[in-house]
Amino acid sequence: MSDALCYLSATEALAAFRARELSPVELMQAVIDRAQEVEPTVNALCHTFYESALEQAAAAEARYASGAPAPPRALEGLPLAIKEEEPVAGQPWTQGSLVYQDTIAEHTSTFAQRHLDAGAIIHARSTAPEFSCAAFTHSRLWGVTRNPHNPELSVGGSSGGSAASLASGTSTLASGSDIGGSIRMPAAACGVVGFKPPYGRVPCDPPFNLDVYCHCGPLARTVADCALYENVIAGVAADDIVSLREPVVLPERFDPIGDLRIAVSADLGDWPVTDEVRANTLAVAQALREGGATVEEVDLQVPREPVLRATAIHFHYGFAAVIAREVAAHPELVCEYPKALVRECAELTGDAGYFDGLAIEAELYRPVGALFERYDALVVPTSCAASLRAGEDYADGLTVAGVKLDQHLANFLTPVFNIMSRCPVLAVPSGFGAANAPTGVQIAGRTYDDETVFRVGAALEAVRPWDARPMTEVSE
Repeated sequence: MSDALCYLSATEALAAFRARELSPVELMQAVIDRAQEVEPTVNALCHTFYESALEQAAAAEARYASGAPAPPRALEGLPLAIKEEEPVAGQPWTQGSLVYQDTIAEHTSTFAQRHLDAGAIIHARSTAPEFSCAAFTHSRLWGVTRNPHNPELSVGGSSGGSAASLASGTSTLASGSDIGGSIRMPAAACGVVGFKPPYGRVPCDPPFNLDVYCHCGPLARTVADCALYENVIAGVAADDIVSLREPVVLPERFDPIGDLRIAVSADLGDWPVTDEVRANTLAVAQALREGGATVEEVDLQVPREPVLRATAIHFHYGFAAVIAREVAAHPELVCEYPKALVRECAELTGDAGYFDGLAIEAELYRPVGALFERYDALVVPTSCAASLRAGEDYADGLTVAGVKLDQHLANFLTPVFNIMSRCPVLAVPSGFGAANAPTGVQIAGRTYDDETVFRVGAALEAVRPWDARPMTEVSE
């Protein structure tokens, strides 16, 4: 089986399907064969539906051959891994928890249904940490998901299975969700592309659709694939009151960036970024200059401690409160890290109310909003350090660039843009650090200006292309 086939981009695969040069069955079989090789090591897929997927691929082949009973759809025949937290009627819906290990979803979310309506084939469900509440991906139910670039390393979280599946060649597209960086952290850790849409662009299942930190979005191996995918899942939904009615359709090709002004900050003022992450971020800046943009390093102050406190307050009164109920009801079944999240959020919140958190958030956006009056996009690292260890909870925190961080989420600059949730953010690879650990940057845009961040990402990919394939064979 050729690696070239299982790592084929979605746009290339669709073109080959239409030209009758490749069958969806051939691609699906290649992806399945690859999974059988690497999954014993990577462990990114918690449920598989290979037999039915091959049947659906044969039906997709018939659509391309004759257009009967209907012409091919936007994602017709592509192997897709959907994050296991997303409900699909008739499929397991465990939330990565022993509490729900026997649960079968009784409904399909609008987000998931859009994949099906576009002709994508759910051949597998991807792993996530318990309740999708961590920046790593392991659980008592599913074990440890490992990084295809180095199995000793973390894949990030919570959409870690999706990112690891893409990097290991066991899916062509993969879904994610992001309430504190859960698309962008694994994209960086695994060397793939992820998009946190602005709030309301992509529908989410109620009631989390009403949480402004919460986003559903795409992961892929290329910017073009991510844009193709985003066009399918975006748009107004009848069951999501916050879903935006004005459609935004990303183009197949993006304009050059010669007219853009791009700001770069390697640390947002006081985040303890390692030398390798800083160097890779500045290398991205230079590549964008080579792509024609005006790129300037800026002294932007978005301090770490207020970001973490605002996030803790928001979680304490929402996301963490839901998890706290599970912890209270099933203490013997729940992993330690959900308990730690509940405890940390309560401690950081103290006697602050929800409105106090909003006041912090407003102050944090003030310098960023001013910056976007002068610049079209902002590039910052995704994480302070790469090379986090697989299977490690970091219950006692970690030390990065000589700074002791009390919680593992403090290693990531991603919550900044959940606080600033109306800003679109494209996460793309920036290079590698020690131990074959991928690093990444976030390309943030003005509120609801999705196309610009994709323009920047496409220009970077053209000047400084990346390859999601591991440098060493995962199954060895």
